[in-house]
Amino acid sequence: YLLESQWPWADRTLSLVVRTKTDSATLSKSVERVVRSIDPDQPVFRVATLEQLLAASTARTRLVMALFQAFGAIALLLAAIGLYGLLAGSVVERQGEIGVRAALGATRRDLLRLVLGRGLVLTLVGIVSGALLAALGARFLESLLFEVSSHDLATYAAVSALLLAVALLATWVPAHRAARVDPAKVLRKE
Repeated sequence: YLLESQWPWADRTLSLVVRTKTDSATLSKSVERVVRSIDPDQPVFRVATLEQLLAASTARTRLVMALFQAFGAIALLLAAIGLYGLLAGSVVERQGEIGVRAALGATRRDLLRLVLGRGLVLTLVGIVSGALLAALGARFLESLLFEVSSHDLATYAAVSALLLAVALLATWVPAHRAARVDPAKVLRKE
């Protein structure tokens, strides 16, 4: 509640709040009829439910959060594409080495582990550095968070698990390609 002298932009309207257990849409007509029976010149406008008022008051914040989510999804997609490209290029460059390893007895599992390990090391470095930066910058975003702390360990763990899963998917194709290298073909090229 603010006095009119404290809020000069007040629109000088009165509000009537009605709590009901019935449907608010049907009740609004009844309330309007009662107000008009008391004072026919009294205008009745801005009839809204509490849910509508709450949605209107948080609309801007929800838009900002939706934009953050969209940018986060785009960043995740770009990170996955980048990791895939880096490892796919690495497999092509190291095809000779992979062929020699296969010729010397490296199993398919060893070759998968070689490429997946490199991808996971890169991912873990990114997750750790990202978590540190997020923890440092979290206080700037704290006012935008609802029902979650800026230092919520469950959220950090869930995001890290999601990033790890996406990295495994992005790494799997180059690792699978490396494991299928025919050592005889590669050694002939060399």
